[in-house]
Amino acid sequence: MRQVGRYRMRRVLGSGAFATVWLAEDPALEAHVAIKVLAENWANNADVRERFLAEARLLRRVDDPRLVRVFDVGVSDDDEARPYFVMEYIPGGTLDDRISSLSTREALAYGVAAAEAVQVLHDAGVVHRDVKPSNLLIDDRSTPPRLLISDLGSAKVLAESSGFTVTTGTPIYMAPEQIHQTDGFDGRADVYAVAAVTYHLLNGQPAFQDHTAAAVRDRRTDSRPPPLAARLGQPAALDRLLTRSLSWNPAKRPATAADFARELERFLTGDPHRPGREVPTVPTLVFCVVLAAVLFAVTYLWLSR
Repeated sequence: MRQVGRYRMRRVLGSGAFATVWLAEDPALEAHVAIKVLAENWANNADVRERFLAEARLLRRVDDPRLVRVFDVGVSDDDEARPYFVMEYIPGGTLDDRISSLSTREALAYGVAAAEAVQVLHDAGVVHRDVKPSNLLIDDRSTPPRLLISDLGSAKVLAESSGFTVTTGTPIYMAPEQIHQTDGFDGRADVYAVAAVTYHLLNGQPAFQDHTAAAVRDRRTDSRPPPLAARLGQPAALDRLLTRSLSWNPAKRPATAADFARELERFLTGDPHRPGREVPTVPTLVFCVVLAAVLFAVTYLWLSR
């Protein structure tokens, strides 16, 4: 493919079962853009075509700086007549490209940014269903770099409209309920995925080595990710947050992506050794009560002299 509309195709940025994303030039604006083109073998499926363009309309409707902007839609004027949509080109690559070089602080910041971006989708009534580092773009033209979601998990929607029976998502980031339920899961599945991404960013390795849907299905329901906070110089509260967020049971996770973002952000904004305010343990409370009683008694006796 050399050209669609006025756009001159340069090279492939990524491809999947239903679409290919190209780097292209817009000669009218003298700028680079990214163009997502429906795969040729689905071009004649009316339902798939409509669902494909629905992603562009949604990105345009939400119009948030944490989502990639859409500029144009169209249909190629060759014999294939494939629908496409034109997006802003983000030159910084994906978060997947940076995992091995991130500091702990950068990993935490990107985890917060990913959760906030996912919350934007949830507020628009969309569950992403495939949050992963390769779907998170980094715009390094700003300081600090800006994170954007580049894909709305459209492969699942397209597969459904094509008549395929598929399991959603990428196994190492996939919430277990996406394996056991073909539908009916909610935004907490995305909370799990964001937590799995955050763990991978912090650790350099995924929380669970489940590279197939079958491995996710067979994992023990009481499985916990290996602790990493102590090695990173972080408090144990970080391990507790990630363990809750990666729980097999959605009810144990933070209720929303925004809640996860707020909890994770404590590790960026608070004392590095004790982010946020933790609930005191019972022995600590007993000690405080006894100490207060002793101080009160001493003060009372002194004043009674």
